[in-house]
Amino acid sequence: MENSPTTLGSKGLINKHEFLRVIIQCLYSLGYKKSASCLEIESGVRYKSIEFDLLESQILSGDWDDCIDTLNKIKDVKDDTRSSVLFLVFKQCFLEYLNRGDDSLALSFLQKRVPTLHMSNETVRKLAYNILALKEMELGKLDEDVISELRKRLVMELEKQLPPPIVLPERRLEHLVETSVTAQIDSCIYHNSKDAVLLYEDHCCGRDQIPTETVQILTEHSNEVWFIQFSNNGEYLASSSSDCTAIIWKVMDNDKLTMKHVLRSHQNPVSFVAWSPDDTKLLTCGNLEVLKLWDVETGTCKHTFGDHGFTVSSCAWFPDSKRIVCGSSDPEKGICMWDCDGNEIKAWRGMRMPKVLDLAVTSDGENLISIFSDREIRILNLRTNAEQEIFEEHSITSLSVSIDSKFYIVNLNSQEIHLRDVAGKWAKPFKYTGHKQNKYVIRSCFGGINSMFIASGSENTQVYIWNRQSSTPIEVLSGHSMTVNSVSWNPKRPLMLASASDDHTIRIWGPSQSNKIQPAETST
Repeated sequence: MENSPTTLGSKGLINKHEFLRVIIQCLYSLGYKKSASCLEIESGVRYKSIEFDLLESQILSGDWDDCIDTLNKIKDVKDDTRSSVLFLVFKQCFLEYLNRGDDSLALSFLQKRVPTLHMSNETVRKLAYNILALKEMELGKLDEDVISELRKRLVMELEKQLPPPIVLPERRLEHLVETSVTAQIDSCIYHNSKDAVLLYEDHCCGRDQIPTETVQILTEHSNEVWFIQFSNNGEYLASSSSDCTAIIWKVMDNDKLTMKHVLRSHQNPVSFVAWSPDDTKLLTCGNLEVLKLWDVETGTCKHTFGDHGFTVSSCAWFPDSKRIVCGSSDPEKGICMWDCDGNEIKAWRGMRMPKVLDLAVTSDGENLISIFSDREIRILNLRTNAEQEIFEEHSITSLSVSIDSKFYIVNLNSQEIHLRDVAGKWAKPFKYTGHKQNKYVIRSCFGGINSMFIASGSENTQVYIWNRQSSTPIEVLSGHSMTVNSVSWNPKRPLMLASASDDHTIRIWGPSQSNKIQPAETST
């Protein structure tokens, strides 16, 4: 076509020839061979480059000398790539010589070709080893069909190893579209859905994709609510309060919560709860008191760990739901691992052990993360015993780990939340600001699809939500009348968030509704 433009798109960034080539490749990979061939003919653009077309014909016909010469003439191929593909060609060539019984021809080929190709000593040794291995296999006579199939496999292998534009990376158009969709999702600050993203329009979610409005208020607690946590299956919520009780709430099919059990056994305020991974058991920590294990179905206390001299600050479960670990603010008690019957399995304690403020076990059971003496984070790999130590400049009040075990966040009394990777590869944390925290223990959590959001309580009565990729809040939720101590995002219902406050209430947040309904207060 005369005067046909060489570029496409409003910005002229797309090379027309390349664009057609990846479309043709896509058609072939989807099985539309006739359509692909017609487009090649009509456009004059071939999916395979001239160089690779020649290589393919030479390999399929067994023309090894010309094949090697073609490979050596191709420009802009790195030496290690060229050596790698030549190695594969040599291997196939020698296999065929040996299969025909032409040992002397194979040796002559090796002596003639290898010295001129600048292959590394290691590659030459590997090639010699393969020749000997093929010789010892006593191949016998491979029929023509087998040889033909081996040559086709060699072509496919070269197609994977040779760089563009000689060959196109596999499924190139699919990769480009997927990259574009992923970029749109990543730039969408409210994205919180597993639904497929349509290709017909640019992707952008509204704020109705995250919880922003109070849909229910739970008022059963008679004093400050210090901690809340949804169960792993999202079917329950547990709350703990300075009224010395913990409550298990049932999440109904209509997303409303009803009270299932009130757990009364602690003599002091209940500061912390932890669900077993299988959600059949619940741990409760009394403030400066013992640790208790409860049966979720019956609401009965199954075991009390330690004694009244054992002050528990935090607790966590291992993935098998049979072992627990707890930390104490008493340095002499340290960190203890127990089974569910109270038998001590392991302990970390001693004169050098600082007080434990908070701890967590990653969901894969690989790492124990502990907060020591206000500003120190330690990550112990339980399999290798390798340990990381991270120090913050300000006091840490709480810790939360992502479901995928890759990240954790800590709240600081400097009014910052720091996100770090468990593997310890990041040089610096990602920081989130906007909430208020100076005096009290404020807890945050991960939430939403792929843990892409962070939520936190605040001393100014509000709940803050960040997209994990932005340091400033995308939503600030108002409703509580006093400090918000803790938040929990339902892991199975990404549009449900809970918050606990000193105002004695728990608020359940849902997506914005066009017809606003006054939230119901629930006290029974």
